[in-house]
Amino acid sequence: MNPYPSGSEAVARLRALLAGFDRLAVAVSGGVDSTTLGVLAHRLLGRRLLLFHAVSPAVPRGAAERLQELARREGAALRLLDAGELADPRYRANPLDRCYFCKTNLYTAIRRVWDGPVASGTNRDDLGDFRPGLRAAAEAGVRHPYVEAGLDKPAVRALARALGLAELAELPASPCLASRLETGIPVSPERLAAVAAVEQLLEERLGPGDQRCRIRADRVELELPESRLTALDEAAGAALAAAAAAILVEHGLDLPVRLAPYRRGSTFLRPAAR
Repeated sequence: MNPYPSGSEAVARLRALLAGFDRLAVAVSGGVDSTTLGVLAHRLLGRRLLLFHAVSPAVPRGAAERLQELARREGAALRLLDAGELADPRYRANPLDRCYFCKTNLYTAIRRVWDGPVASGTNRDDLGDFRPGLRAAAEAGVRHPYVEAGLDKPAVRALARALGLAELAELPASPCLASRLETGIPVSPERLAAVAAVEQLLEERLGPGDQRCRIRADRVELELPESRLTALDEAAGAALAAAAAAILVEHGLDLPVRLAPYRRGSTFLRPAAR
């Protein structure tokens, strides 16, 4: 027996859950999950809803602008804040649980100015991933309405379409730019800027999609979906790598660049099992 409700039942549960809050803050990254939650919550709660977005060198390009435009169109209250994670040496060291320190700083910053309930865009599929940030959320008492209602990632995208957010629904996953740095490589504004510039190059030449600039200890890998890798001939691939290398040098990174298949979470280096 499936323990989770159907799509329509899950959305009905989500609506009832959100409507039950006297007031609510939603931490929005600019991605499909949290932004869709923020829009739905605003349409149900109106002025009792406040959106928080952390502006940081680690946030993918365009997220703040997209959120500001959407908030203007919806008439939603959006507050931009600096979570200060780059001032935290534990975060900058880029340990395996870096996300824990990132989210701890985020929720601490929100709690400084908001004493009501806080919600995140975590969905049911996220529970099967390596997500140290969930521990920080638990410590801060953050709610996960999608999880409570039973929505997974496809259900969230379907909800976005139903809310008239078709463009948002089709956005590829875009984790924070610090996730492109291999575990143990310190997080710095310069490295984050290099990643952002290279990924902008990839989008301009190949279009949007699951493609990453991964900075490793001895090289940089441009991870592309298999279909895009096979579509590039040797000359085109070499030209793309050369263009990326030139951008990296401009940002102070002189490392060999190669193309590789996209692998989700490939920069997380877990200790070998003994």
